[in-house]
Amino acid sequence: MNSQAADSLAHMRQELAGKRQALTEQYHQQRNPQEYLKRHSQTVDAALQALWAQSGLDGASSLIAVGGYGRGQLFPHSDIDLLVLLDQPPSPELGERVGAFISQLWDVGLEIGHSVRTVEECLSEARGDITIETNLLENRLIAGDAAPWRRMSALLDRQRDPLAFFEGKTQEQQQRHTRHFGVGNNLEPNIKESPGGLRDLHTILWISKAIGLGDNWDALVRRGILTLAEARLIKHSERQLLGLRIELHLLARRREDRLIFDLQQQLGRALGLQDTPAKRASEQAMQLYYRAAKTVNQLNGILLPNLRGRIYSQVPRITQNLNERFYSVNGMLGIRQPDVFEKYPSAILEAFLMLQRNPELTGFAPRMLRALWHARSHINERFRNNPRNRELFLQLFREPNGLTRCLRRMNLYGVLGRYLPNFGHIVGQMQHDLFHVYTVDEHILMVVRNLRRFASSAFTHEYPLMSRLINDFERPETLYLAGLFHDIAKGRGGDHSTLGMTDAADFCRQHGLPAEDGELVAWLVGQHLTMSSVAQKQDIYDPETVRRFAELVGTPRRLTALYLLTVADIRGTSPKVWNAWKAKLLEDLYHAAMRQLVRGGQLDVASELEERKHQAQALLRLHAVPSGVEAALWQELDTVYFLRHEAKEIAWHARLLNRFVHADGPLVRARLSDDHEGIQVLIYTRDRPELFARACAFFGRTHYSIADAKVYTTRHGYALDTFHVFVPEHHDGDYRDMINFIEFELAECLRQEGELSLPASGRISRHLKHFPITPQILIRPDDKASFYVLSIVAGDRPGLLARIAKVLSDYRMNVQSAKIMTLGSRAEDSFLISGPGLNEDKTVLALENALMAALRL
Repeated sequence: MNSQAADSLAHMRQELAGKRQALTEQYHQQRNPQEYLKRHSQTVDAALQALWAQSGLDGASSLIAVGGYGRGQLFPHSDIDLLVLLDQPPSPELGERVGAFISQLWDVGLEIGHSVRTVEECLSEARGDITIETNLLENRLIAGDAAPWRRMSALLDRQRDPLAFFEGKTQEQQQRHTRHFGVGNNLEPNIKESPGGLRDLHTILWISKAIGLGDNWDALVRRGILTLAEARLIKHSERQLLGLRIELHLLARRREDRLIFDLQQQLGRALGLQDTPAKRASEQAMQLYYRAAKTVNQLNGILLPNLRGRIYSQVPRITQNLNERFYSVNGMLGIRQPDVFEKYPSAILEAFLMLQRNPELTGFAPRMLRALWHARSHINERFRNNPRNRELFLQLFREPNGLTRCLRRMNLYGVLGRYLPNFGHIVGQMQHDLFHVYTVDEHILMVVRNLRRFASSAFTHEYPLMSRLINDFERPETLYLAGLFHDIAKGRGGDHSTLGMTDAADFCRQHGLPAEDGELVAWLVGQHLTMSSVAQKQDIYDPETVRRFAELVGTPRRLTALYLLTVADIRGTSPKVWNAWKAKLLEDLYHAAMRQLVRGGQLDVASELEERKHQAQALLRLHAVPSGVEAALWQELDTVYFLRHEAKEIAWHARLLNRFVHADGPLVRARLSDDHEGIQVLIYTRDRPELFARACAFFGRTHYSIADAKVYTTRHGYALDTFHVFVPEHHDGDYRDMINFIEFELAECLRQEGELSLPASGRISRHLKHFPITPQILIRPDDKASFYVLSIVAGDRPGLLARIAKVLSDYRMNVQSAKIMTLGSRAEDSFLISGPGLNEDKTVLALENALMAALRL
């Protein structure tokens, strides 16, 4: 390339960049996504035409825009999809000219995706690949000979099988939805590919064009596929999604279609949103996305069946009357008259009840779906106050089958949020608490789904205890209603449990639930976090802890209900939050509290201790340990030890230590936990400063996550500490090797003298980086005023616990126990501590400041 040509390309590159920058500035002033996309496409068209005119290709080929660019929608950093169409296979000279042209496109700053094909090759490729067929469906002539382009378009239209195209695109959509977790409500949705994203809109228009109904929303209105009201909604949602995608590209300065954590807050600010006490700008921006995506999802569910009906219009109709308003048509629920919902608004709720009672029905017929969509405006205050509608809504929760499917459909079509306005407020609301991976409405429906699964015989093998409890539970609809209301007050500011309790109480009173059931629902909503907090932050093997919890719960029915709701709630936050360790803690607390409630009366600590000792001795005999051998160890242990350890642990310790009561060096033993999820580690050695911190540092360096620690000092000055740890993620080694490693390496670590070496802080998660948690520290006396409770909430990261333990050691604090709760990237840890000066404000303030500094490292 000569210097003159190079200068010309450089000038064109600079001119193109200037025009693009001007378009961006104009967009930020006018906020018209369609206008920006059209003008951007035209700007690139002009550059391509100028280069094509200099290429010498004009009479031999055509330059065609395909894909999104062919549609006239060119995003800031999207690829420019081009087809160089030839009338016949290229000669070597033509091939060189095409190659030089493509090279020049890159030189001027155009990121292109290109193909060079003859008409026959295009037809052949389209026959074998629906993606290529779709890409060629949207095409525009940019430059060159129009004859090959017209011939290709005509032959593609003639070759296309509308039925096969429809089935291929709908199957492709299902696969894409599954690939993106089946719901659009994950933390970093893809604006283009997630359910309810732009690709769903494209799918409708591709099918419409393929079957000859038009390639825009106005054309679908003229054809009767889309109503004017639906067209306004779909255009509004499309505009929002297009604007979000444009802004995302501009902020990322690259092609980025995911609403990634790194850009969510910037995106909110770019849209003119501001942080409020209840919601960050990012949460408001995400709610805009989710609501637009939901509208697209709803209309996608209406339009695709209507398009299917046009294609399959000759398929015979198999009908069966169900009642005077509904009938079954080809396995779907249909309405007998188009004005059913106008004449009988109660039929809106009745329709969902019909689906529940007729599980063979796969969904709503197209005509009925459209009628239901437009009938939502009838769900107003008068509708909600109608006794008939209240009874129908309650009946949905009393049916033996289909509640989850029913509620999901009601949410999808906007009926649930209309009937329960407070539920409507949390639709699409994201929760940046580092462990919920669903929007509030999706999480609530997941919790109800989990409760229903407990009651299903198909899942009895997975939840045996829960299945037995819920199937023995009278009027289980109270549980489902509590699940529906437990997080309904999120995002309002204030305590969502207290606010939700008021909502639930009002609902139950208005809907005529018996007073006992209404009180139970409201109480469950108000206390839905309590059992989880007690199990994961307090010593549930201390009879006093169990007594206080049982006293709070009050009755066996309430206890069972709270247990079922708690398990369903935790399992509905994220696939990563639930584990067998939490399951065991909750189950043990449930059984202990139930014994206390059934037994009643005052707590008899002496009897409880004797029972534990007898259970431990029985376990020792099972392991062929001679009677009385445990006495040497037990005489060095006081009541506190037996209160804080369950019988299995007491027996394990006695079996291992009865010959080493006065051991000289550290003794470390490990075993696979009873739930086979994690490892129990026993440390027995002469007590010394920093012992707990050294153990935490070892686990931090080796990437073992501590879930629980019980720290105890015997009468003769030995530390008897028990840890429950989880293995590093993706560990695929043998457990025996892991146990041998811990026993040897940890013992060696504890033998070392000198300054404590803390593990590196490591990298924090992207989520935590962009949605940081302000550390919270609280030190208060426990209920007996014997010890102090240290509560810490902070973003989790490697070495966190070791740094906390080091500070406690520096201040000569003795750790009695530690409960480590990690929820995604959020750590909520509790320590029972004692030490000098804790009754003095000056010491407490200094300790809090030192801990805060450690948390911020």
